Amino acid sequence: MERINYLIDETEEGGRLDKILSEKSEDFSRARIQQLLDQGLILVNDEIKKNNYKVKRGDEITIDIPEVKELEAFPQDLNLDILYEDEDIIVVNKPKGMVVHPGAGNPDHTLVNGLLFHCKDLSGINGVLRPGIVHRIDKDTTGCIVACKNDKAHEAISKQLSNKTCSRDYIAIVHGELPHEYGTIDAPIGRDSKDRQKMTVTDKNGRDAVTHFKVEERFKGFTLVSFKLETGRTHQIRVHMQYIGYPIVGDPKYAFRNTRTDTEGQVLHAEALTLVHPTTNETMTFKAPLPDYFKALIEEMRGY
Repeated sequence: MERINYLIDETEEGGRLDKILSEKSEDFSRARIQQLLDQGLILVNDEIKKNNYKVKRGDEITIDIPEVKELEAFPQDLNLDILYEDEDIIVVNKPKGMVVHPGAGNPDHTLVNGLLFHCKDLSGINGVLRPGIVHRIDKDTTGCIVACKNDKAHEAISKQLSNKTCSRDYIAIVHGELPHEYGTIDAPIGRDSKDRQKMTVTDKNGRDAVTHFKVEERFKGFTLVSFKLETGRTHQIRVHMQYIGYPIVGDPKYAFRNTRTDTEGQVLHAEALTLVHPTTNETMTFKAPLPDYFKALIEEMRGY
């Protein structure tokens, strides 16, 4: 078990224990600090304190970090919705609630587990926990995602993503009635310094991010919008739409507090993916139909 020691100085006095510790180390989110506090693995002057304890100058803090259990990806029959498959690639219509690859808090029932059961062979470039994975979509985002069965295909698709020659189209329902028929959001995205679980538009540590949008239909208080990504930053569409004041409905991280919670996350769907096949050089477009909940929500809003 690894141990980390901190000494509180005068500039930190009076701050909340969990907040101070998350700011002192980039390795720990505030949620992780709170978890370690609950487990009694963080001591202040050899005493257990609550997460809202106000630190004092000279406080000696020790954090005991338990050893991380090695994760392992194994095959699981998850009845994947396969849109296309050949010897090089496989395109899946990912359902809501499915994480792409195993990680802390999601050791199994991921897309990778399902792919390992279905395909047997996947590219190994991204390691044992992310075999075949060349790009990701968020847990509660549905729709098209491509995986690669060999390293040659993996390198080819990765290059297309990097060169922006692989086209990804999304559709979402957002809060508010967008006044413009179409537009482009060009704003850099980086990690939120106040909440490491979120991304934000920032010049400080941001990377270029470009999202093109088009209004498909307006409802009372909401808009159906399609998107085309020029870049692929984490949470890009979600962050950009919050930035311009029209966050995605149901988004637990970036939407208004009064957003809908019955959608089980953001109403965002990766409806199409266009790429050049790594072997045949044929340009191919794959489409994933709107999930039932999304179609039902559209009909509901049309009835307002």
